[in-house]
Amino acid sequence: MPELPEVEVTRLSFADRILNARVEAVFMGKPLRWPLGCETSALQGLQVLGVRRRGKYLLVDLSAGLLLVHLGMSGSISFGLDLPLPGKHDHFEMVTTLGTLRLNDPRRFGAVVYALSETHPVALKLLGRLGVEPLTEAFDATKFHRALKLKNTAIKQLLLAGEIVVGVGNIYASETLFLAGIRPTTRAARISKPRAALLHGAIREVLARAVAKGGSTLKDFSNAQGESGHFQLEAMVYDRAGLPCKVCGSPIRSLRQAQRSTFYCFNCQKP
Repeated sequence: MPELPEVEVTRLSFADRILNARVEAVFMGKPLRWPLGCETSALQGLQVLGVRRRGKYLLVDLSAGLLLVHLGMSGSISFGLDLPLPGKHDHFEMVTTLGTLRLNDPRRFGAVVYALSETHPVALKLLGRLGVEPLTEAFDATKFHRALKLKNTAIKQLLLAGEIVVGVGNIYASETLFLAGIRPTTRAARISKPRAALLHGAIREVLARAVAKGGSTLKDFSNAQGESGHFQLEAMVYDRAGLPCKVCGSPIRSLRQAQRSTFYCFNCQKP
């Protein structure tokens, strides 16, 4: 599933190129996770004012309202003037004066939703409960520790939930917990202030490095220019079960938490 780094990399790969484009036509394929929320003709003639990101959502600001785009489990965005003809997995296409924005999603768990504003009920339902953005100044170490003290959930599962901080998906949760030296099964409330500070820094470092590396391409992720990510090539623990830890040499272990695979080093990560 595309996580925060992949969504941010996608945004960066087309945001400047679509800026100030005018929508000429919108086409929908098979139904996605949620309906568009308006007639496609209602978007015609609107201007693209910018592209932002909130958690795993791309927010395409229009001269009237905005589009909330989620890549789901297998979605990817393409943008350009010379895209090939739509295929069977292309389920949303917005033709603009500067190029065509297209969502390809084989599993159709993604979505493109129109809302009049971020305070519209549809937008609030999707964005209202998201935690703080980890790569902004709003992600404060002291507030982060206070929030952890209120939760008795295993720290890996709490990170995945996105209620305290958004975007720490499965790959990056394993990697940040390794960098912070915290075992994924540790209860959040038991994490001391110094260890919470280490985790806070690890989250920022890992996510920023992942964005710089173009995200992670495990199966088919690519940005809007068709480029793959490379962060997975330097993973310390993710998907390395049985292989030696790059720090201590102990075999990397794996376990299942809430139906997700977790990877960690028993020696380097303490409860």
